[in-house]
Parts: sequence; structure tokens; C-alpha cells
Amino acid sequence: MSETDLKQRFIIIRLKIMLKIAWSKIYRYDLPEGHRFPMEKYELLPEQLIYEGTVTEDNFFQPLPLDIEDLLLTHKQEYIDKLLTNGLSRKEERKIGFPVTQNLVERGFVISGGTLACVDHALKYGISMNIAGGTHHAFPDRGEGFCVFNDFALASNVVLKRATVKKILIVDLDVHQGNGNAFIFRDDPRVFTFSMHGAGNYPMKKEKSDLDISLPDGIEDRAYLRILRDTLPALIDRVEPNLIFYQAGVDILESDKLGRLKISKQGVKERDRIVLSLCRKNRIPLVVSMGGGYPHKLNDLIDAHANTYRLAQELYF
Repeated sequence: MSETDLKQRFIIIRLKIMLKIAWSKIYRYDLPEGHRFPMEKYELLPEQLIYEGTVTEDNFFQPLPLDIEDLLLTHKQEYIDKLLTNGLSRKEERKIGFPVTQNLVERGFVISGGTLACVDHALKYGISMNIAGGTHHAFPDRGEGFCVFNDFALASNVVLKRATVKKILIVDLDVHQGNGNAFIFRDDPRVFTFSMHGAGNYPMKKEKSDLDISLPDGIEDRAYLRILRDTLPALIDRVEPNLIFYQAGVDILESDKLGRLKISKQGVKERDRIVLSLCRKNRIPLVVSMGGGYPHKLNDLIDAHANTYRLAQELYF
């Protein structure tokens, strides 16, 4: 075999084990002017990652919508029927925080399908990532806090039904508690929910996760990272998960409009390094969804999210 043939074979093998990232144009949803949710990030983040050479277009895959049957493993039929027939009340729509249209509902199906597909890629390659997702405020019978369907819960229930894995750990480091996850899995010992969030932040009525760590307003890098380092390794040893879902919200940034914490961009990157390194070291398949972020400067948000992907390439590939 010639040197050229060997190089081509290496390239083909390398492509087969590259980082798999779920993304679709439908992730960007048109919102009224002045809406506080930075929907532009779902276009800008992939563009930035390609522009800087962190990934190529080949890293991205187009997720398929989740099947209704799989959706019903987590969400109530009545809620799904309301969504599909534009039957939500104004109060229910306000709780979601987006104007609810069929495009938004379809978007929710696709995001959830993307997270489920990421599980298969993570089981093969160690890690997979969804540009959207981390919709941890959705309950079985309702959406809340910019979350229509709960993608981690949906993917968890599907893979548990298939017996793909036996034990799941949800690591939720968004500034807001993963209240939907906590409620959905409150009586399910197969899924351990861990949420480390701002004590005084949304939702004001917290659910009970398997482990909640409530953080004071204004906490800075050193204290935050010490808590995470003291907690997560022991938790992984205790739970012994076959799969980890990581909600990597960057709304813990000091520059975030809503976060109320004082974590630097480097601190957020180190947080991600801790999570990814532990999963890599323990050979636990990891699915990452981006979660929230409400920046004064959109560039800060994109760069903080991009750091998660940069670390994935550095540590895994």
C-alpha cells in the first residue's frame, strides 16, 4: 500500500470517529423584536466553530424529529394535543415564554430527536453534542422557561426503555435549577438528577433533585470550582452511571443579564473541563446540550459556548 493510500485510509478512519454535533436550521426560531432570548446563537455558534477551524461541516448531522410514541414516554397526551392543535391557553403560552406556533412545536420535536441521536454517537465515540437542548424546565404536562419538551428526560426514558443503559446521571450546571428533570425523575432510581444553580434565581419554587447545590448570588470562580471539584468525582463514583447528560448553560457568566453569579469566561471553561475530563477519564459516554445564556454582549455568549466544543475536540479527539 502506497503512502498516499495510507494517508487516505487514515483520513477515512479519522472522519468516522469525529465529534458528532446535532444541528438544524429549525433551531433558529423567529421571535418578536426585543425578546430577551438570544435565538441568534443557534446560527452564530456553528458559524464560529467552522470559521475558527474547531469543526468542519462534516461534524454536524441533521437530527430527525422524535416519534410521538417516544414523546409519550415523558409528556402527557393532553399537553401534546394542545400543542399540535394550538390549544394552549394564554397563561400556558406565557409560561413557555415563546409565541407558540407549529414551527416551535416542530422545533421541539427536532431538538429532542437530536439529543436522542447524540446518545447513539456518544456510546460509539465517547461524546456527542447538541447545539440546542438542555430544556430542563419542561414538565410532563406543560412547558416553562423557554422549554417546550424536556430533551434530557425524553432521551433518558427512550434509552432506558430500550435497555441501552441502566443508570443515567444528569449533570445540570445551568444557573437555573433543572426543575423539570427533578420532577420527572423524582421516583425513578435509574436516573440521578444533580443540579448546581443560583439559590435566588428562577424558578422561585424549586423541585427536589437527587442532589441540589444552591449557590449564593455573587459567587466567584474559586469557590464555584472548588464546590464542583469536591462534588462531581465522588458523585460519579457513587452513582456509577452508564451515561451522563450535561446541561452546559453559560448563564453563570458574570456578564449574564439574568445569572447573578460572578463566574469569568475562563471559570466557565474550567467548569466544562472538569466535567468533560471526568467523563473521559471514567469512559462514561457523555451527551452535552448547550442550555441558557442571556448576555449583554452576544460575542461573550458565543465564545463561552464555543469553549465547550473546543474542549471536546482537545480532550476527546
